[in-house]
Amino acid sequence: MAKKTASPPAPKPYEVLAMRLQRVINCPAAQRSKTALLERLESDPDDAWDRVMEELGDTDNVTLAFRDDGNVQIFWTVPQEG
Repeated sequence: MAKKTASPPAPKPYEVLAMRLQRVINCPAAQRSKTALLERLESDPDDAWDRVMEELGDTDNVTLAFRDDGNVQIFWTVPQEG
């Protein structure tokens, strides 16, 4: 009898949101300008959004600007080594 391969569990809403925002932050234009607009979707659960924003806000050299439309502009600097 053939074994059934278990499919991986579906990602949690937090993981889906984090991956989406990571793609935005890692795009070449954002990396050049060291800023990105993180768009809040209606489907983003409050707890997942709040958790990601808290984690980003606790990151060194990162500034978050919360906008009236619910989106967040993120800015970062790259510290000089040496």
